[in-house]
Amino acid sequence: MKKVILLALISGLLIACQQGVVFSEFQSLPAQGWSADSVMVFSPNITDTMGDYQMQVTVRHTDRYPYQNLWLFVNVKKDSMVLRCDTIESFMANERGEWYGSGMKIYELPLLYLEHITLSEGEYEVTIQQGMREDILRGITDVGVSVLRIEN
Repeated sequence: MKKVILLALISGLLIACQQGVVFSEFQSLPAQGWSADSVMVFSPNITDTMGDYQMQVTVRHTDRYPYQNLWLFVNVKKDSMVLRCDTIESFMANERGEWYGSGMKIYELPLLYLEHITLSEGEYEVTIQQGMREDILRGITDVGVSVLRIEN
């Protein structure tokens, strides 16, 4: 119950600070799993350079996901120049195996990737690859990227 209240509070605070969704896209993964060499590519286009932004990566998964955590390789490019190259870890479940995020059969977990960033005008390329040392990672159904303009 405490987890639900905490997630609702955090979601409420994020929504209260948001001015608008600039980009939001999900890509589905094959039913057999996420291949280690499969790279998901997202292409947000920024037209308004006033204000700060945040970038989220959202993961959807089922009970078939076999781990408590998830490692992701995330790269951000603009004009063929790498701006960020990160390895991020997300905790998907607690020590008792209870899933974080929302949902019942498919769980959705938003991960704040970058906060209070300035973006210049133009098209970006955000790539995401699983980093779990599994040739085929089961249980992840979709991965999404959102760019949100926020108030200061």
